[in-house]
Amino acid sequence: MNPLAKQLNETIQSENPHVYDMLSDIGKAIYFPKEGILSQSAEAKAKASKFNATIGIATEGGQPMHLPALQDTLSAYAPKDLYPYAPPAGKPELRAAWRAKMLTDNPSLADKSFGNPIATNALTHGLSIVADLFADAGDPIVMPDKNWENYELTFALRRGAHTVEYPLYDADNRFNSDGLREALLAQKEHGKAIVLLNFPNNPTGYSPGAAEADAIVTAIGEAAEAGINVVAVTDDAYFGLFFEDSLHESLFGRLANLHPRVLAIKIDGATKEEYVWGFRVGFITYASASEPVMHALEQKTLGIIRATISSGPHPSQTFILKLLQSPDFEAQKREKFEVMKRRANRVKSLLDSSRYGDVWEYYPFNSGYFMCLRLKQVSAEAVRQRLLDAYEVGTIALGEHDLRVAFSCIEELHLEQLFDLIYQAVLDVSGGHSDTEQAE
Repeated sequence: MNPLAKQLNETIQSENPHVYDMLSDIGKAIYFPKEGILSQSAEAKAKASKFNATIGIATEGGQPMHLPALQDTLSAYAPKDLYPYAPPAGKPELRAAWRAKMLTDNPSLADKSFGNPIATNALTHGLSIVADLFADAGDPIVMPDKNWENYELTFALRRGAHTVEYPLYDADNRFNSDGLREALLAQKEHGKAIVLLNFPNNPTGYSPGAAEADAIVTAIGEAAEAGINVVAVTDDAYFGLFFEDSLHESLFGRLANLHPRVLAIKIDGATKEEYVWGFRVGFITYASASEPVMHALEQKTLGIIRATISSGPHPSQTFILKLLQSPDFEAQKREKFEVMKRRANRVKSLLDSSRYGDVWEYYPFNSGYFMCLRLKQVSAEAVRQRLLDAYEVGTIALGEHDLRVAFSCIEELHLEQLFDLIYQAVLDVSGGHSDTEQAE
């Protein structure tokens, strides 16, 4: 084992052996090189005032070489903030700005010990880092039955982890904290579990209330007390889009420093929060009562980044930093939030009317981009196909009876027509109307 990896492991073991036991084989072996091209380039940057022949970019006239045809379209930005490689951990000013934003958005973090966010290539990359660092073959990944399909690829397919699902909703259509508790306690013999908490939830658009959040934290705490090491991951992709009286903070704040056997990890980013999907800027943040543990985990994270993408895109990090620093940022973001909230409210008012009979129910939703219908008597895939072929409408079929609808990408004035067409497609599939009647 590389001496640097061994040193990081010894630090973690001495500070919190439970966190060391959470690491995968790769997690234990990975390290960030202190010697080599990166370290020598950093040393040269500080001392080589005459000539610096270390960096792997081209320069001209004292700045990064670039093509005017591109720079002309980006003239608001200095070439130094666009063309060189970003540091593996991300642009330092952006990391600081994002951490400040986390504190503003999550008051529960004020008295917690958590690290500096590390920039990722959006949220999937952050989840992939978690999978590499903590998931070995056979490790249980605990998540609700309504989940993002990419979890299966990231944790189960890539790392061989074992998926453990529990129903998202209980009998009262609230978050099923008892199901979470049971799924966690069932891992006692294994001694470890990775918990994925995604709120607002994809695909249902559900976020728990304060009491439900307390129950989630209690369930994870009980698992820790039972001797289970819990990697608690909050996938906060749609953070901030809370339209009703749900918890308006990330669970990361409540899970941070909860128990020595609980490692809280926050995965978030500008991707959906700031409506910049194609910029691919996300963050991974660790919480620990031990500064040395946080530092060691961050070094291992940088090792994974170095070994995979080397570093994230510099231009988009610069763009997000400028956005966060803009005096108009909060007002403009609030304006878009209100648009999204009106769409969600319109969907709910349509579904709560009696116009669609009893052909479906909808899963509770109060946040995010999506909602889900549960079709009572017809196949969701059949309805999806009918919508495409007969009405040129796209939806997502999940399982046998669930149909996900993204109201985020439908203008409010078109929502009534959208659900009317979904209803018509359900009737078509169930035989409620003939083709002749449809033509009329």
